[in-house]
Amino acid sequence: MDTATVARFEASRNRLASLAYRLLGSAADAEDTVQDAFLRWQAADPEYVEVPEAWLTKIVTNLALDRLRSAKVRRERAVGAWMPEPLLDGDPMLGPADTVVQRESVTLAVLTLMERLSPVERAVYVLREAFSYSHAEIAEILDITDSASQQHAHRARRRITAERNSRTIDRASARRIVEAFVAAASSGRTERLVALLTDDATGISDGAAGLAETLIRYSTPQRLADALRAGFRPSAAKRRLAGGSPSIHAAVVNGCPAMLFALDDRVLGVAILEIRDDKIAGVRGIAAPHRLGRLTEEWQRQEHDVPLIESW
Repeated sequence: MDTATVARFEASRNRLASLAYRLLGSAADAEDTVQDAFLRWQAADPEYVEVPEAWLTKIVTNLALDRLRSAKVRRERAVGAWMPEPLLDGDPMLGPADTVVQRESVTLAVLTLMERLSPVERAVYVLREAFSYSHAEIAEILDITDSASQQHAHRARRRITAERNSRTIDRASARRIVEAFVAAASSGRTERLVALLTDDATGISDGAAGLAETLIRYSTPQRLADALRAGFRPSAAKRRLAGGSPSIHAAVVNGCPAMLFALDDRVLGVAILEIRDDKIAGVRGIAAPHRLGRLTEEWQRQEHDVPLIESW
């Protein structure tokens, strides 16, 4: 393959990775899917590929759908231990963020909601809402009719729109929200935490160091506040598990404010806050190393703000 042909693929890599991430909810799977697409690109007859961008989009979309339909993936996601892989603000895999819907389509809440869709509904929603493809183009990519594309889009939009969060968070706003959250969590008083939560706030976590076999769920604000207070309290055992005393930072992860634990430039865990009506409607705690690999890589590349807590 000549240099120009490789360069043409590389120019599309970030867009293709963003598409695959939205479809799969996993940065690692998205990278593997894009690499598989590159192998197809290497083997393709250049005369057969009239519009490289369209050809690559179709290949990546269908490779991602094959993954979603695989028995292995269905088993993994059915046992209750799956959650989307978080990405740090600034990661090119987050992709287009020009509209509210594009920004929302990479929040962990929407990525989780998309698990309720069929693979085809998920693909239509992502291609239409996040990448602005026409129904005619989507029909060509997925080998369906225009009307079928419209029907899938309508069903997907109806399921997701009712529950998505439309607030845009910038770094300064995220820091203010996380500062209040950290102050309440470190106070030892659950009533301060409950006051920050919506009446229907819930939480989900993969446990300390990501060791829970299934995700731990907190179904009421009080249970969530109790768990946050207990989890936030430092101890010698927790420091041994962490390998030291991490610093705590405010960050933006998948478009939402987040509290990030870091030690020696390695991310140990992140708590992502979902905001509704200026309160916290959900908290997602992620500590499993296999879910934090790409976020850690991006964290190491970026300049960090002053930590909220220097040593936990």
